[in-house]
Amino acid sequence: QLQLVESGGGLVQPGGSLRLSCAASGFTLNYYVIGWFRQAPGKEREGVSCISSSGGSTKYADSVKGRFTISRDNAKNTVYLQMNSLKPEDTAIYYCAAVHIGVQAMCVMSSARFGSWGQGTQVTVSS
Repeated sequence: QLQLVESGGGLVQPGGSLRLSCAASGFTLNYYVIGWFRQAPGKEREGVSCISSSGGSTKYADSVKGRFTISRDNAKNTVYLQMNSLKPEDTAIYYCAAVHIGVQAMCVMSSARFGSWGQGTQVTVSS
């Protein structure tokens, strides 16, 4: 079965940094587009970033562009989200998700396109 596990969340002060990891098992990461999403309390889930199966194409939400960087290491079956210059409004549960390239080959940030989801990791930005 396809499994994704997020890690790296925690409490950080505004302006600080965190690196989230999304470890995959049960499938070959090379054949999946990976997306990062987040959901704050009382808010709708929103797309944060995505990366193509090869890592050659990435997308970012305007709210995080220039501050967050998505990357992948297919040899380690892991995708990362480096988050710098964190703001209180970044506080949310962060999820990674996967979609097979046979279903969706282009990098997208629409949650409906992703069939496999991790359990989420909490990121709290506060002074």
